[in-house]
Parts: sequence; C-alpha cells; structure tokens
Amino acid sequence: METWVLITVAAAFAQNLRTTFQKHLKGAMGTTGATFVRFGFGVPFALIFLALIAWLGGFEVPAPNAAFLLWVVVAGGAQIGAQALLLMVFSYRNFVVGNAYSRTEPIQAALFGLIFLGEKLGLGALVAVAVAVVGVLLISMARTGEAAGSLWRGLFTRPAALGLASGAMFGIAAVGYRAASLSLGGPGFMMQAATTLVWAIALQSLALIVWMAWRERDQFAKIARAWKLSLATGFVGATASFGWFAAMTLQQAAIVKAVAQVEMLFAIATSVLFFKEKITGMELAGVGLIVAGIVALVLGGF
Repeated sequence: METWVLITVAAAFAQNLRTTFQKHLKGAMGTTGATFVRFGFGVPFALIFLALIAWLGGFEVPAPNAAFLLWVVVAGGAQIGAQALLLMVFSYRNFVVGNAYSRTEPIQAALFGLIFLGEKLGLGALVAVAVAVVGVLLISMARTGEAAGSLWRGLFTRPAALGLASGAMFGIAAVGYRAASLSLGGPGFMMQAATTLVWAIALQSLALIVWMAWRERDQFAKIARAWKLSLATGFVGATASFGWFAAMTLQQAAIVKAVAQVEMLFAIATSVLFFKEKITGMELAGVGLIVAGIVALVLGGF
C-alpha cells in the first residue's frame, strides 16, 4: 500500500479524535475558543514535529519563498472561511442539507486543483471520488433522519448555498496547502509538510487571537480553564494536519480528501461500538459507497 494512503488513514483517525475533543470544548468555551484551541495549542507540537524531522533526517528547514507565503495565506484564510460558513449553516433550522453539501469538498478540490495547479483526474478517479462523496452524503442525511430526496429539494436554498460555499473553501484550502508544500522544492515530503504546518497554524492562531481580543475577550479565560483538554486537542489536531499536508504533498488533494472520507467510517464505528447505536440501511449503503470509492482509488493507482 502506498505511503500517502497509510498517512491519510492515520490522519483521518486523528481528526476523528480532534472532532470529539472539540465537541466537549465547544460546550465549555464556545465556537471561537474551540476553533482557536485546534490551532493555537497545536503550534508547539508543530514546532516539535519540524525540529524532530530536521534532526533525525538531517534536513535543513526550507526558507519560505513568495509562492509559499501566498499559498499559505490563501489556504489558511480559506480554511477559516470554510469553518465560518459551516457555522452559518448550523444557524438554520434546515441545516442538514447545507451540512451535507459542505461534504462535496473532494469534488470541488478536483476542480480547484485543475484551475490552480493544472492537475487533471482521469475518468476512473473522478468516478471513484464521486462515489465516495455520495456515500458521505447518504450517511450525513441518515444520521439526521432526513430523506435522501431532501438533498435535491433543498438545492436552491440558502443553507445549501452556504454548504456548497463551505465545501468550495475547504477545497481551495486543500489545494492551497498542497501548492504551498510543493513550492518548497525537494527537502523531502515530511519536511515540506512540517514547514507548511508551522506557518499555517501560526498564522491562523494569530488571526484568531486578534479576533478574540477585539470581539470575544472572555474566551481567553475559558481557554485557560480547559488547558488540559485543549492541549490534547492541539496535539491530535496538529498530528492530523501534518498527516493531511504530507499526504497532499505526495498525492493530489482531491484524491487524498476522497480517501479521507474513511473518517466517517471511524465515526460510525465509534457510535456503534461505544454508544451502542444502531446502524441504518441508508448508513450501510453510504458505508458501502465510501469503501468502494476508496478501494477504487487505492487499487487504481491514481
């Protein structure tokens, strides 16, 4: 099995943990604070990853160039924008459709990869990505008790537009991080990914600190009170992001993000094994499509 596949699966597992931790933190400090924890408490770990790779591998830390800085700013800003749009989706009563459409990220990443990097996906890869995305959409709808037909009926609603815009921003972020990492040249994909990670989450942390100092100063005290869980969240968050960046340095962002839908399988396994929840027929269909799409991408050698 190729290296990028193993890294992607590990990153998806770490992201599932990070999401679980953030859900607990959101109740204690609100959305902005929980979002900051993901980045701010991840900075020390990102620096440790970078130092270890440089020391163990004998690499020099690459100096940022203009293209790298541009792509990091674009990708980091797009990621924050995507999160903000997704939060707007959740403010609507019929948020389910919008949330489902936000998960079209892999397909939109394929489009932006073509536009910005000139990277093309073959027909087989496009079909596999689409199959995995449909699987995710089915699971998203099933977990909220919505009929799959509501996806089509809700297409021309504001939540759907916001969800698609969120997915587009996530897609731009994925392609931007790949472009940033590749622009560093050849010190090795792990060093390229670690350098990109440090710059990205440092800039995002700074942006969120400025925002909280301006609009939500109470968040600082709440974050300080929850520092233990915040530290754990920062670690798994930085680990997941490092995995994404490393995988996307080796493979096109759209394909990585499609295989990353394995995270949904981890989430279902958690709910069934630990919370004793029953899996529905629609969820099983979604699982089957995700697995089929991932297997096609992995075995197809795309």
